[in-house]
Amino acid sequence: MYGLFFGDSITYGEYDGVFGGWVDILKRYALQKYNEGSKELIIFNLGIGGETTEGLVKRISSEMAARNSDEGNIIFLGYGANDLAVKEDNYLVNPEKFRENILKAVQEAEKYSPIIYLISILPIAEKLDGIITASGKLRTNDEVLVYNQILKQIAKENSLNYIDFHSAFLQDKEILLSEDGIHPNEKGYGIMAEIAIPIIEKYL
Repeated sequence: MYGLFFGDSITYGEYDGVFGGWVDILKRYALQKYNEGSKELIIFNLGIGGETTEGLVKRISSEMAARNSDEGNIIFLGYGANDLAVKEDNYLVNPEKFRENILKAVQEAEKYSPIIYLISILPIAEKLDGIITASGKLRTNDEVLVYNQILKQIAKENSLNYIDFHSAFLQDKEILLSEDGIHPNEKGYGIMAEIAIPIIEKYL
């Protein structure tokens, strides 16, 4: 069985020089379990830094076709942190288009698997909330809630699974996010892995 993790730099594991991010922790965990006699779950980290759902829609079909397992697939979609960013008064991907893109990706994913997880967007640090960064992008925690609500709604309407990392970070975000205020640090990625391990356990 394959675990396919689509997403942006938070899926990729940026800023984690210790563990390589939460997906890589899961990859090592699944391999260890396989060596101990569990079923084989091969995890592919398909995160691309800076990607929005526009990129996801363009590549999900070819990525899935290239990595489709006869034993079945589990598909994870982790998007929104870049989509909701505002640059020069425009969203990178506005909420309506975000919904449309996620639904398109889900339809494509469903051709390969009924097991699909939508992943919540993390909160951002207070120092970054509503501030224009050096890259010219502005993000707010209010928008994070709006986009997460879209993901929750899609999950509910389409009987998909929803992983709520947002709630796990909310109280302690200032110590779980890295210096840039967007990406988790090693501790934050560790928390994400802790939440995700019981999920992949079901398939081991």
